[in-house]
Amino acid sequence: MRTLFLQPPSFDGFDGGAGSRYQAKREIKSFWYPTWLAQPAALVPGSRLIDAPPAKMGMDPILEDVKNRDLVVMHTSTPSFASDVRVAQMLKDANPKLMIGMVGAKVAVQPMESMEKGGPIDFVARNEFDFTIKEIAEGKPLAEVDGITWRNEKGEIIANKDRAMIEDMDSLPFVTEVYKRDLNINDYFIGYLKHPYISIYTGRGCKSRCTFCLWPQTVGGHRYRTRSPEHVAAEVRLAKQYFPEVQEFMFDDDTFTDDLPRAEAIAREMGKLGVTWSCNAKANVPYETLKVLKENGLRLLLVGYESGNQQILHNIKKGMRVETAKEFTRNCHKLGIKIHGTFIVGLPGETKETIQETIEFAKEINPHTLQVSLAAPYPGTFLHKQATENGWLNEAEAELIDESGVQIAPLHYPHLSHTEIFESVEEFYRKFYFRGSKIASIVNEMVRSPQMMKRRLREGVEFFQFLKDRHAA
Repeated sequence: MRTLFLQPPSFDGFDGGAGSRYQAKREIKSFWYPTWLAQPAALVPGSRLIDAPPAKMGMDPILEDVKNRDLVVMHTSTPSFASDVRVAQMLKDANPKLMIGMVGAKVAVQPMESMEKGGPIDFVARNEFDFTIKEIAEGKPLAEVDGITWRNEKGEIIANKDRAMIEDMDSLPFVTEVYKRDLNINDYFIGYLKHPYISIYTGRGCKSRCTFCLWPQTVGGHRYRTRSPEHVAAEVRLAKQYFPEVQEFMFDDDTFTDDLPRAEAIAREMGKLGVTWSCNAKANVPYETLKVLKENGLRLLLVGYESGNQQILHNIKKGMRVETAKEFTRNCHKLGIKIHGTFIVGLPGETKETIQETIEFAKEINPHTLQVSLAAPYPGTFLHKQATENGWLNEAEAELIDESGVQIAPLHYPHLSHTEIFESVEEFYRKFYFRGSKIASIVNEMVRSPQMMKRRLREGVEFFQFLKDRHAA
């Protein structure tokens, strides 16, 4: 089938793509690669991937494109679902013969509800959907495709049996081929990564059981299924050939350091290739492994600290000790590994006092940069189940964002209101970044590099615009 993979237009500056863990506008404009769409696109010959938001593409060229398509596969999310259904209807109006399917965590965990609310949708793919889409694109009848919920000619919604998870991750083709074919890598920007960057997965799944985390609980699973170091190195080698201008590779596995011997093996392959790279890590990697990674091109670790309060870490099943995180961070500083630390306010057990404790913790460990998110109970996560059962979540806030795409504070507790949680994000940033030592380090960094000065000034403008939008909301 003539197939289009589509990340549809949405809110201006909204990063809700098939690779984003928090679908919302950010403090500074950023876009992750649509890797979850690029992977099945690599399995369907002659297909095309349109990632509309970073390309600043409106509906007109998309509506023109679908006139010559048989199948459109759209990625959707909880915050963007209503908008994406409207887009699907526009596509159907432009080409009534079009088959439209949706993929993503939202439809994976709420397939029946999504089909009921999505009139123009013909099917949704549950869980891991790469080969599901391949079979549909090859013309296999929907009744025979594992892993989908679909609508028959009578309008009845039918749930087929589940699809088995992929075990041989080396069987998947390189997403870099699709990046080269369909994307402009300069459209993708993350504030803490060098630009331009390339993002790929070297495995799926995460051993950790964090109650809030989206992908492992919805699509990826809790077993870390991995590609071989040689397979990863081959794709990086190809990407270097295709994109010689790339400054950094990001391994966007949920927790790249879940398998330490493999992480070291991949690092040594990157050392041979002479590339700069970064990855997601848990704050428990031993010094010896950090040293190997650093010596072979590692520049930065994206680390989910979440909270500086031990009880909250227990509440969210983080499996992490505060003291372990402190030691890990000291080791990173010692080795010259930069850290982008991520924190969440409003998790179960949060109080005014624990918010201040986490702010002080962040100041003490002093990551190079940080981001602060509001606890987001995505459907399919244990946090969503908790919030619903305990009355912490109002249905009015179930989409997790406001009308402009800015993240709201959907959770509230008897001792802590929506407003107090929402306002603590700005307080967190102010107390971390507007202290003398941090300002001095940023200024020194800018003075040493005109390129960095330009980047930080642009980020500053975007950050203050973000605060303005939050205040307006």
